[in-house]
Amino acid sequence: MSAIDAAAPVRRSLPARVAGWFTPTIALARVAWLRTVLYLFVILDMHAFVRDTRLKGEHSGLYQPLLLARIFELPEPSVANTTTLYVVLIVACLLGATNYFPRIAGWIVAPAFTWWVLIGMSDGKVDHDHLALVVALWVLPTVKAGKRGLASYGDQTRSEAAGWAVRCVQISVIATYFLSAVAKLRSAGWALTWPGSAVLTWAIVRRPHPVGEWLLHHPWMLHVMQWVGIIAEILSPVILWLKGRWQLLGALFFLGFHAANTAILLIHFLPTVVCWLAFAPLERIVPWFKRRRESGRDSDGDAGEAEDQAEEGRQAKEQAGA
Repeated sequence: MSAIDAAAPVRRSLPARVAGWFTPTIALARVAWLRTVLYLFVILDMHAFVRDTRLKGEHSGLYQPLLLARIFELPEPSVANTTTLYVVLIVACLLGATNYFPRIAGWIVAPAFTWWVLIGMSDGKVDHDHLALVVALWVLPTVKAGKRGLASYGDQTRSEAAGWAVRCVQISVIATYFLSAVAKLRSAGWALTWPGSAVLTWAIVRRPHPVGEWLLHHPWMLHVMQWVGIIAEILSPVILWLKGRWQLLGALFFLGFHAANTAILLIHFLPTVVCWLAFAPLERIVPWFKRRRESGRDSDGDAGEAEDQAEEGRQAKEQAGA
């Protein structure tokens, strides 16, 4: 084999490239950070967002099982099973957040929280902002932990299993927006009439807020926002193929999109927003902190040496004068 042949890049087949895109090698530290953040967020979610699950256990007449609950023939909520579900979730989430026994805790949290959400959203309103969060809870336990506890946050061992889990979360985040655009088109008979409608005006009237009420006096701005929103949702899958700063800009755009929704309509979408962390290089946090600490020590050491030298020079002068 010639030197030119040896230096030539290896051309992978299309199936290999597709498989490689779905299973990039990502440091286990990113999964460790996601476990901690998402499991703690589940506890917040249970108390702030999907918080009426236990109420449906007390008043089971409000319960109308969703399709998934009917398929698996899940029992109707009662005081006993919703209270048990609550306790199990709190304990398992706290354990999983520590990254000790993360797979055991994860395989408890995933089905338990899915059931919790199925009960909580059984009154006819299913919030699509929980799609990415539920998917994340199911894929995180598939990743075998390397280091445990605090050491896991700095584990730079690269893993295709970690890459697959992170990619699933990323796809679910983007699907939240893209499928929202599909729903808007479908509800209008597959016509692009939603951006030109008065849907934001109706939403502001339904959820009055000072910022939104001010926008009511500028209807052209509402139409511009609707066009920007649906175009961004349709083009959202592009973010999955962006790299570096371009992907960061795409993420910041959608975070700004949610900030605007919160300011105008008091709609937060926090379960989706927190899952945007799957795009962030969280594995760099610990190495960055270590570098800063080491550079600080080096600076202190240099300053100490300078002070010692100055003190020696002062003493030398005093001795010379004596």
